[in-house]
Amino acid sequence: MILITGAILARPDTAAELRRLSLEHVHRSRGEPGCLSHDVHLDAENPLRLVFVERWEDADAVRAHFAVPASRAFARAAGGLAAEAPVLHIYQADTISV
Repeated sequence: MILITGAILARPDTAAELRRLSLEHVHRSRGEPGCLSHDVHLDAENPLRLVFVERWEDADAVRAHFAVPASRAFARAAGGLAAEAPVLHIYQADTISV
């Protein structure tokens, strides 16, 4: 499984639009092949910071997701609304029982 975490810090004047675009993006992404989950959350300490958590079946599904024109358009739009460069981390993960 591939785990992706990311964050975007909005400017006060772009926060509402960035939240709207982010929700549109995650709702669309959830229907893509290989998407196990795709969520966006507001940071409890900073409501201008949106935090993304995604789970994908494999690297091929992630590559396909990043190639979707709507995903690329979201990344461009989000970057233009951000106060600083967005952060993205991609991990290979295994599910474990504790």
